[in-house]
This record gives sequence, C-alpha cells and structure tokens, in this order.
Amino acid sequence: MSVANASTNRRGVPSPVQIATRLFNPISMLLAGTRFLPLYGVLEHRGRRSGKIFRTPVVVRPANDGFIVPMPWGEGTDWCRNVRAAGECVVRWKGRNYRLVNPEVLDAASALTSFSPFERSMMTRFHIDKVLRLTIAR
Repeated sequence: MSVANASTNRRGVPSPVQIATRLFNPISMLLAGTRFLPLYGVLEHRGRRSGKIFRTPVVVRPANDGFIVPMPWGEGTDWCRNVRAAGECVVRWKGRNYRLVNPEVLDAASALTSFSPFERSMMTRFHIDKVLRLTIAR
C-alpha cells in the first residue's frame, strides 16, 4: 500500500501527511541532490507496474560502500517497493549520480553510526525504525 492510499479517508480526502508531501516534494526537488542541501538526495526509480521513471527527494547518508536512506513512512511507500522490486536505483547526491544495487531493509539501530547525534535524535523523535541500505554498483 502506498502512502497516498494509506493516508486518504474513504471519500478520498487527502490526509495532512499527503498534503505536506505534495507541498514539500516540489520545493525540495529544487535543491535536493545538490551541494546546497546535502541532507537530501534525489532517488530515481522505475515504477514496478508502469515502468515509468520517478524521482523522489529522500534523506540520504553515505555509508562505507553505499548509502543509507531513512524510511519515515516505512516499507510500504511506492519508492521503496519500486527500488526493492527492481533491485537498483540511482541517487543524485551533492551533484553526482550513484548507481545503487542490493536494496536491503534494516532496523535503524543497525545504521545509526552513519548519522550525526542530531540526526539520530531526530530519527528517534520521529519514530523512524527502518532504513534502506543501498550498495554502490561496481
């Protein structure tokens, strides 16, 4: 189930989460993936049913051999399901594209060393308990 499907009521009225996402994503896409907003990258993924290319702004943190992406909405988001189905994606971060493979959902606790103390506290505060680990393709 996507966030959009999970966050509308029976009459199809958007939830506050859906409204915030619709407002925030276009604004963040202007700076995500650039050196001006290094907390955010742009995750490019292919739709698992449509085959269409999508770009989603996400928080990314570099790790030893790839990136860690916190999942505040969990594993049910379309971008996460698309990346896992395809087994790959591209992340634009600090003006550079990275082809990433082997998506693996982990408990956030196992990846906390990739985040600053402030970022760790925010993950705890917002109850982010899952991350997606992606490896740079060789």
